[in-house]
Amino acid sequence: MKECGNVCDLKSCFLCQLCLPEWLPAIAVQKRNYEVKKGAQLFKEGDAVKGIYFIYKGSFKVHKRWDQEKELIIRFARPGDIIGHMGLGKQPLYPVSATALEPAVVCYLDMDFFEASLKVNTGLTYQLMRFFANELQDSQRSMRDLAHMSVKARIAQAFVSLKQQFGLDENGFIQLEISRQDISSFAGTTYETLFKVLNDFSKQDIVMLTGRKIQVINESKLQEIITSDNT
Repeated sequence: MKECGNVCDLKSCFLCQLCLPEWLPAIAVQKRNYEVKKGAQLFKEGDAVKGIYFIYKGSFKVHKRWDQEKELIIRFARPGDIIGHMGLGKQPLYPVSATALEPAVVCYLDMDFFEASLKVNTGLTYQLMRFFANELQDSQRSMRDLAHMSVKARIAQAFVSLKQQFGLDENGFIQLEISRQDISSFAGTTYETLFKVLNDFSKQDIVMLTGRKIQVINESKLQEIITSDNT
């Protein structure tokens, strides 16, 4: 990760969209922009928290160690998203890691300035509270799914979630290139199990993978798999 020029436009990210216009000059002075290479970690689980990040360009996976050899992807983050906020708790250590899925640019703010921003910008604070509440609900749902949903249904849910978050390009592919290993980590399963389910989805013309590109052919069938597993 290396510092780059002043590329942030002060209007695209979570912070800049929600803070007072009069606060933007202070952000312009305090922020630092960094380039992150594909596959590089922005921070890793256990690192001391010194600041917070907003994604200007690119996408990241937020993940946590599952055991010594596995990881569980908690969520994906895209341009405009806040990242590193899970380090705001009483223990100033990141409980997760963040890794770039493609070349990215992030905006960094020291924690002292970010906390000052929250005190000054009540609208930002309110929306951050709602963001935390939504993320808590998503985390609880994910834990429930891991405990009660079949692997096939979790994989179906993973494809639906990716499509909803990133949308489709002009060729009908989800606008995120992702490895099969990351898909399995997001669904909370093994690579081998994912491979078997993907073969089944491909034969039924439900989902097709071309390299790292995903095409959802029959979303209604995916929803049917998810719904039938919850009844």
